[in-house]
Amino acid sequence: MGTKQLTGSIDEADVRRADSLAREIFSDVANKWALLIIEALGERTLRFGELRDAIEGISHKMLTQNLRMLERNGLVERTVHHVVPPRVEYTLTEPGQALRVTIDGLCDWTHRHLRHIEASRHRFDS
Repeated sequence: MGTKQLTGSIDEADVRRADSLAREIFSDVANKWALLIIEALGERTLRFGELRDAIEGISHKMLTQNLRMLERNGLVERTVHHVVPPRVEYTLTEPGQALRVTIDGLCDWTHRHLRHIEASRHRFDS
């Protein structure tokens, strides 16, 4: 996977451009698993198993892939404790916490408009 290198161009921050770094980052974090991981971590530090238990339906593989991607993007910090058995913990970084504020807003929006969306889907599907 090749990552675009930052050159200082304003185009790199334009998510509408297919070749922008911003779109690559947006694509990484705007998936259901990443959003749910960030929401589950909140202001806590969790171990892998605790995260998996907190996110119903996520597979071991998807959790691993998304945690790596979030760590790569600087949103999650992974701490390995060198004990037997090894203990690994995950926590949100400052940028991860800032993104969580946006995700919380999205969750609030969903709760506020759930009935409207559900009614609209019912009308559309019938």
